[in-house]
Amino acid sequence: MRRFRILAVDDEVRILNFLVSKLRSSGYDVLTAANGAEGLEQVKAQEPDFVVLDVLMPKMDGLAMLKELRSFSAVPVIILTAKGADTDRIRGLQLGADDYLPKPFNPDELVARIEAIRRRLGNADKREVMQSYKMGDVAVDFKNRNVTVNGETKYLTRIEWLLLSQLISNAGRLMMYEELLTSVWGPEYRDDVQILRTWISRLRNKLESNPANPGIIRTIPKTGYIIDRPESE
Repeated sequence: MRRFRILAVDDEVRILNFLVSKLRSSGYDVLTAANGAEGLEQVKAQEPDFVVLDVLMPKMDGLAMLKELRSFSAVPVIILTAKGADTDRIRGLQLGADDYLPKPFNPDELVARIEAIRRRLGNADKREVMQSYKMGDVAVDFKNRNVTVNGETKYLTRIEWLLLSQLISNAGRLMMYEELLTSVWGPEYRDDVQILRTWISRLRNKLESNPANPGIIRTIPKTGYIIDRPESE
């Protein structure tokens, strides 16, 4: 069985070599690319299990790569952003990044975040949830990982699936910010309400007919979110 394979995408040779050395010493196979275009080619040809993606690169930057990547792949992605670059961080999360790390970063923290995402996704695959959910025009088939709105299939990223699974598994019950953050992202994210709001917004844009006035995923101000029980109940 092949080892867990990570694609590192960065135009700075020094940082790329540093990433390769650290990730290989941590037990991973490592692929590299110097820009977004090369990164997409590597994803299609080598099918990595994870992507570490710099934002600022020539030819095709990280955000452009991420946008195209999410049109065909749900591979987990951590983006590397310049310190204080909040716009890039928020845009990356909106495009489907699973996490972010500002440069300069601690290599041990990068490995820890990769491992946290691996554990989270592994636990989600084992977790039992209801087989289907129906509310208005929205139908969710968890067995086949399929969501339709008015009969149109909607693509969800892994994080969106995790978040939706948690909400639906607890349908009819208020889920506190800290509870959702801990169950989906891990205990180290229990206070990062902004990342939760970003992903809830992404889900609403895909599921709700009017995301500005949501009728499925409802907000309880300063507390959390709740999704109603399915119509079949």
